[in-house]
Amino acid sequence: MKASIFKAYDIRGLSPGELDAQDAKRIGQAIAKVLKIKHVVVGKDVRSTSDELERELVEGLLSQGVSVTRIGLCSTPLFNFAIGSSKGTYDAGVMVTASHNPPAYNGFKITLGNNIPVGQGNGMEEIRGVAFSPQSIPPADTRGESRKDNTVLQRYIDYVLKEFDAPAEMPKTRIAVDAGNGMDGIVLPEIKKALPNIDWLELYWEPDGGFPNHEANPLKTETLSNLSTKVVQENCLFGAAFDGDGDRVGFVDEKGEVVPGDIMTALLATEILKKYPGARILYDLRSSWSVPETIEKLGGIAEMSRVGHAFIKRSMKETGAVFAGEVSMHLYFKNFWNCESGDYAMLLLLKILLKEQVPFSKLWKSFQLYSHSHELNFSVPDAKSVLKTFASTYKAQATDISHLDGIRMEFRDKKEPEQDWWFSLRASNTEPLVRLNLEAKNDARMNEKKAELIKLIKSLGGTEKL
Repeated sequence: MKASIFKAYDIRGLSPGELDAQDAKRIGQAIAKVLKIKHVVVGKDVRSTSDELERELVEGLLSQGVSVTRIGLCSTPLFNFAIGSSKGTYDAGVMVTASHNPPAYNGFKITLGNNIPVGQGNGMEEIRGVAFSPQSIPPADTRGESRKDNTVLQRYIDYVLKEFDAPAEMPKTRIAVDAGNGMDGIVLPEIKKALPNIDWLELYWEPDGGFPNHEANPLKTETLSNLSTKVVQENCLFGAAFDGDGDRVGFVDEKGEVVPGDIMTALLATEILKKYPGARILYDLRSSWSVPETIEKLGGIAEMSRVGHAFIKRSMKETGAVFAGEVSMHLYFKNFWNCESGDYAMLLLLKILLKEQVPFSKLWKSFQLYSHSHELNFSVPDAKSVLKTFASTYKAQATDISHLDGIRMEFRDKKEPEQDWWFSLRASNTEPLVRLNLEAKNDARMNEKKAELIKLIKSLGGTEKL
């Protein structure tokens, strides 16, 4: 077991290699010791090492007196539903998954009974400490009980469809959906059965931990090429693509063009605010200005959030927000215990498009008002030094400065508003990287400022990672 597998929000590494079966047992024991839990739900994805990691993880938990309910193969939204819908039955949950990582990886997502992820600052460091302690962990006086629950999938499907609340007369339409050989491949067939008026074009719905067709990561536009082609060829209303564990979903329009994640936040907010007038919606700080502008124009409260599902879920719970969206295509819903459900997001988009009777391309581009760089990553020798230099260089010019996550600066000119722009620069939690996002009122201004910022990063020893 390598210390590097303990990340900011999960445990993840090469398996076998960095994370092996005996490590899983020790991690299970450490989870039990640190979280002091009595009943845990455990699920897994379809990766080649998931069965053995699950077996040893469960053994570690049982040995410490923790009872375990195993729900078998599942997506992350299905796993989160199992916890949230249990009404306090489970103190925590552990899912065996490496999300969108390549096939050679595996790991664990740990979640508390209130659906808040365990990460840095709320238990991950302590779990790592116990896992690496040289001291043996003796078994508890009473061994935990183990049982299976095979009802979660159908209960999740029923809940998603109830929340979707399909139109009384669902018109016939066609959509293409790429499961990427990931875990949403066990969910989509059940949704398909329930919505027979939809002509579903299936791409890679067979769960396969080798991910033989493409990396299951919709954030990488190259993974969406087959979906885009199919949507155009078959005259689909839209296309949807899920990541490996099903907690992210990306969309392409009827022309095969990829829709940015922040624009999807703005678009879905229009429907959500009809259900929850005046509600609070969170958007991540990399998002276009058009996102808060849309929310506020519709009478909602827009609140900027730092990046990362652990922070957003905690913030939703604290603020009562009904919806949150990230550029990375994570979409969170209050009615799903502040967790992601790409399945619900897909059906919500379907409802909007059927109602509006406007091409998807025309609809989403009505929210794309400014010129956004998309995220740029740079290897740097010292991320803290880079952030400090940026802060001192631009402080005098900035009209607004936020240190919510790294540094974010806005530059507004009352005399020449077409020159307005902003940038966000954050340090990676796990690598010697900085991540840059910027936006301006027009392409010329954005490209000018992008070149300026890149030049500064390179002068500080940075190298762009493509």
